[in-house]
Parts: sequence; C-alpha cells; structure tokens
Amino acid sequence: MTQPEISLSVLDQSTVSAGTPEDQAIRDTVSLAQHAEALGYRRFWIAEHHNHASIAGSSPEVLLAALAMKTERIRLGSAGVMLPHYSALHVAEQFRVLDALAPGRIDLGVGRAPGSDGRTAYALNPHNDGADDFPAQVRDLLHWSHGLELPEGHRFRSVTAHPMSDATAPDLWMLGSSDYGAQLAAHFGLPYSFAHFITDGRGAGQALELYRRGFKPSPFLQAPQANLCVWALAAETEDEARHWFRSRARWRIDRNRGRLGPLLAPDDLPPFSPEEEIEMENLWVSSYAGSAKQVADKLRRLAQEQQLDEIVILTWTHSRDVKRRSYELLAREFDLATMAAEPRRTARAGT
Repeated sequence: MTQPEISLSVLDQSTVSAGTPEDQAIRDTVSLAQHAEALGYRRFWIAEHHNHASIAGSSPEVLLAALAMKTERIRLGSAGVMLPHYSALHVAEQFRVLDALAPGRIDLGVGRAPGSDGRTAYALNPHNDGADDFPAQVRDLLHWSHGLELPEGHRFRSVTAHPMSDATAPDLWMLGSSDYGAQLAAHFGLPYSFAHFITDGRGAGQALELYRRGFKPSPFLQAPQANLCVWALAAETEDEARHWFRSRARWRIDRNRGRLGPLLAPDDLPPFSPEEEIEMENLWVSSYAGSAKQVADKLRRLAQEQQLDEIVILTWTHSRDVKRRSYELLAREFDLATMAAEPRRTARAGT
C-alpha cells in the first residue's frame, strides 16, 4: 500500500530582510497569500510577534482582514493570537468579523506564549495579573466565537459576540511547542498544531501522542486533527539551498547569543568562526532544506512517522523571490493543484 499524499499549508511571519523597509514585509505577506492560493496550498497562517527586530507581523487580525479581501478559496488563520494579552470576547468579535468577510475560511489559532519579552508583554497588557487563566480564556473564546451560551453562573453569560452567523464560525486551533497545548486541545476537542520549527522537532512525537490518546470528541471536532509547522526551504539544487540557508543559520546562531535583527543576504554575512561553522553544519543536517525532491522526501517521512496528513511550511529567506520559488517547487512535488481540486474529507462535526 502507498501512503496517502499529504497536503501542505503556509505559515508566514512577515520576516524583515536587511535593506528592505519593515512595512514591505507586510505587503509581501499579502502577495505570498495570493501566490499560495494559486499554487493549491490548503491554509495560509500568519504569526503574532511584538518588539521583534526580525519579524514585522504584530497584528494578525488586521492583516487577516486584508488577506480575506485579496483571496477567494484558501483558508486563512492566525498562528497565532497570543490570548493572554487580550480579552477572549474581543478576540471572538474580531474573528467573527473576519468570518463575515471570508465565511467558512477562518482559522483562529491561539497560543499561551507571549510572542515577546516580559517587558513588552506587560506593555501590551499592564492589567494582566499573571494568573494562568488560559484554559478559562479558551473555554470562553470557544463559546463566544461559536455563538454558544457560556456555562451556568458565568458572570458574562448574557454577553454575545457579534456579528453572528447561522452558517459558519471560525475554527479554533490550539497551538503549542510542549505537552501543555496538546493536553488542552485534547480536553476541549480541538485541532492541534505543534510548532516543530521552534523545537527542531523535539517533543513533537510525545505531544501528538498525548493529544491523540487524550482527545475527547466535541461539538467542534469528532476525531483528532493535527499538523506540524516545519521550517523548510526548497531550491533547484542542494547547493543553491545551502547558499540561502546560511542566512537563517546566521540568524539562529546570533539569536542564541541574544542578537536579533533583519535577515542578512548570504553574501553580506559576517564570517563564521570555526565553532559557528560546526553549528551551522549541524543546523543544515537536521534541517528540511535542499533540492525540492530532497525536501519533499524528508517531509513525507516526517508525515509518515507522525501519522499526519498535513504539514505547514514556514520559510525564511532574504530574497522574496527565493521564498516564493521554494513554495512553487514544493507545490509541484506534492501536486497541490490536483489535490486542491478534489473534495476534502473532514472529521468536523456535522459534515
């Protein structure tokens, strides 16, 4: 028997390239979403980061509204909204508006991490007392975003998130890079996405196992649904991929030493020390980078190992054109255009 083909989606963080204004990164994200839709990608997710010199994507709900107006079919979502910064009601209202703009195409991915440093997190929400009420926030968000009554005795039971729809609602996804999010997604019966690119895959298998084993069917989802967000870069040749990979390797090494900044062009990188060259080579060996076939083979093995039918691809390059070409090459390797034209089976309740 052959393994069923996997579908691919996109995560874009509006990364900043040296020599290019930060606001151009936002416009490039809009253009990339249109490109991904034309190529047959399943979803297009965007991130939330604050006070970050490398990432311009600070307001996913605003950017999603622009994407909704510039696309027609691809699912759009946050990966994610950092819920502790905000009121669950306000987030529900924002995504109810987005669902009105793109009915049935909105994914509301939420996470517990700050997406920033502690001082910035405090600046975003000085009234957060630090109490871990994330599970309660998720519960309230689920009810408000789907037009359901809050539990008996809840002090906001009479409050409703508008605009409402009898036909569609945002799909709430739980995001994470540890066991916590996996267990919470299982408890609420939600789809789950593991941030493979944050941990380089460490803990992914355990988190997915916890999620599947503990999953409780819900009004939102009948059976476990999971994916991995993986950093990947495909090029025409392995040598070309190595060339562009050096920029991200340089960024990773610098970040680990507390230095953040725009992504540098490969030809403008400061010299690697002998120790850094070893570190860079280790990053390359463990990466999902190479020729299109090499990357596709690695992704297929990963999907088979983790029993997945979807992988979300995050790509950083200094060159906008190289990033777009990477997504083109992978779309061709996985025949995404054909897959996009076929009816998609789903485990969601009522379908």
